[in-house]
Amino acid sequence: LGDRYPGTVHTRDLGFERSPDMEVWRHAAAQGHHILTKDTDFEQLSMLHGAPPKVVWLRVGNASTQAVITLLDRHQQEIADFLEDEERSLLALSY
Repeated sequence: LGDRYPGTVHTRDLGFERSPDMEVWRHAAAQGHHILTKDTDFEQLSMLHGAPPKVVWLRVGNASTQAVITLLDRHQQEIADFLEDEERSLLALSY
């Protein structure tokens, strides 16, 4: 994803591959990052705690990287609007 969406970093590249979700959540909040995930745990954290961080939840199951890129491309403006909206903390996307 990093080639298509500069600034995108996988948790494993930050040393969080096996870290608890809450640790990833706290890091993202402290660093001003957003979370792009297929994991329902982050949807629940977003509902409990709100932003930051903002969560883009991909409801796509076991989708390929190319399928995720296609979904992100299709919803690019919606994602940009969501990231600018101070009221919303969660955006759920699906096909």
